[in-house]
Amino acid sequence: MPTACVQLPNSRIHLKSERLEVWARHPDTGAEEIVREIPLRDVERLILAESVQITSAALAALLRANIPISFLDWTGRFLGGFLPATKPHGLARLRHYQRVLEPPFALDIAGRILSAKLYNQRRVLQRLAASRRDTLAPEPDAAPAPETPAPDPAPAASPNADAIAIANEALSWLDGLFASIAKAATLDELRGFEGAATARYFNAWAAFLPADFPFQRRSTRPPLNPVNACISFGATLLYHEAVAFIHAHGLDPALGLLHAPEDGRWSLALDLIEPFRPVLVEALALDLFSHRILDASHFESRDGGVFLNDPGRKKFILQYERRMERQFLSECAGHRTTLRLQLEHQAVLFKSALDSPDRFEPFLMN
Repeated sequence: MPTACVQLPNSRIHLKSERLEVWARHPDTGAEEIVREIPLRDVERLILAESVQITSAALAALLRANIPISFLDWTGRFLGGFLPATKPHGLARLRHYQRVLEPPFALDIAGRILSAKLYNQRRVLQRLAASRRDTLAPEPDAAPAPETPAPDPAPAASPNADAIAIANEALSWLDGLFASIAKAATLDELRGFEGAATARYFNAWAAFLPADFPFQRRSTRPPLNPVNACISFGATLLYHEAVAFIHAHGLDPALGLLHAPEDGRWSLALDLIEPFRPVLVEALALDLFSHRILDASHFESRDGGVFLNDPGRKKFILQYERRMERQFLSECAGHRTTLRLQLEHQAVLFKSALDSPDRFEPFLMN
């Protein structure tokens, strides 16, 4: 249980020895009872709904065990949290501040991040196209169909064939962008390439969605449909995990490169999660809709947008956690790992790159 998520309204969390006890009122009798016990040794992070109460003793025990705590409001928006105390990293932060202001360093690292994102976008589309191509292949042992006259009009292409064709066009277009990224002379050029690549990628990616969950373009603040709601929620979870890892390794998550430092956002966290977005956020959203894990009942319309409701968030977080903790053999790392370990490793590599830029290797999917 790397991540424990408690969203039961008006529940309370107490510390009992080396475990957390979640108390709530029984819906029929009204009597308070323990509904969950969570050993501290089994938890790496804790996510709480805003109506959940937690004692100071439980908070202290979590922080002492280096377990961060995050609070989400009733819409799923991140409100804030508690991070375990870290050692002072004054020299590393000073080096970080200096490096961000050096154009060659910023351009080099930002270019690598963008190339990795582009590579991972292509791998996602390649896998989707290959999967759909398999569904179009005839059964090997199928009996030959009887001869019948061919119809006069050509048959319409299947949805799978259409999606594959769109993906192949996007793959060819994205392929030609690597050379442009390598030749970019400014960060603004890179940002322009990133915007164009992401738009083309999403156009192809959307072709694989079920017909009852259409997606025309990315929309945020607010998301305008269920697909955008899932992408935004997944990106928020990923973003705040990256913020915690960057803090833990003594860097300033506000000082990014591809994403320029701005008040009100953690720009370095946005940088480091870019290669993970296609692999985790978008691939997960597509699976949730394709396998009918989420349907229309898991969303609600409000404030001019569409958002996951409480049951929808529970399902999403469960699947998100399974993805983050699923072990795989990384061809780049050369050993078994998880997406969560790789996300933290990005903060470690970026810190090393402040002195030796060649040490920074953005995450690439197999």
